[in-house]
Amino acid sequence: MAGLLGAPAVVVSTLAPAAAAPKEAPREASKEAPRAPVTLDDLFARLKAAKDDAEARGVAQLIERRLDRSGSDTVDLLASRAAEAMRAKDYPLAVELLDRVTVLEPGWAEGWSRRATAFYLLEDQASALADLHKTLTLEPRHFEAWAALAHIYMASDDKSRALAAFRRVEAIYPRMGKVHEAIERLAPDVDGRDL
Repeated sequence: MAGLLGAPAVVVSTLAPAAAAPKEAPREASKEAPRAPVTLDDLFARLKAAKDDAEARGVAQLIERRLDRSGSDTVDLLASRAAEAMRAKDYPLAVELLDRVTVLEPGWAEGWSRRATAFYLLEDQASALADLHKTLTLEPRHFEAWAALAHIYMASDDKSRALAAFRRVEAIYPRMGKVHEAIERLAPDVDGRDL
């Protein structure tokens, strides 16, 4: 009789955890629920709010990696070949390859930005400026394009436009190296000095 009375207790005790298991499962499932992917908007917000230079550089690199993706294997291959041509200082070949990139993926801001760099290295500032403007039309937060634009304006002694471009960089990427110093150097010449 004692053995029989003990048996139901064992059955109940082994069933109790099984009955509790379904209640545990939803909590476990909620812990493992996939997070929403981090968007480019999220990354730009993190870049602007970065607490130190190291954090800002890390976020900037994530943004650059995201911008580097064209979405097309063919375009990515052409862009990598263009990068090889640039490293080899064969800028005409780089422009030719990037011409194809911009035709195949005209909505990819980075393709225009890279071609702007190649044009700049060929000392074709007008084409570089045109491509930078196209880049910024497609991605107005492209801080590298704003910085390149600022440097081209500085080289042509257009301090007003250079200052405006540096200020755009600072608004997007406040901790970008040397931008604040460039603004402080240009602002008195453009905005005037306080009395």
